[in-house]
Amino acid sequence: MLTLPIKKKWYDMILSGDKKEEYREIKPYYTSRFKNLMKRGSPCTPVRTVRFRNGYSKSSPTLVASITISEGYGLERWGAKQGERYYILKIRDVIREGADDE
Repeated sequence: MLTLPIKKKWYDMILSGDKKEEYREIKPYYTSRFKNLMKRGSPCTPVRTVRFRNGYSKSSPTLVASITISEGYGLERWGAKQGERYYILKIRDVIREGADDE
């Protein structure tokens, strides 16, 4: 399962249901990680699961969410910069939370 680090502010907002999208820059690093999750040329991808980790430690809080991935422009209130394109991870559902070592 793909694990993505995330800042506490965004982690808490996703967990509470206030934030429905997470953004990642369109760069080779993320393209290589998302290529198996995305269908190129399709406006929508199948539902996948990813792990968001609040920090880099194995004991950091985590949540597993079902997502779809697309490309586009994000919302500034959720951390996107105006006019910049991103991979958009649309959060459909938080499946569980905890730490990796639980």
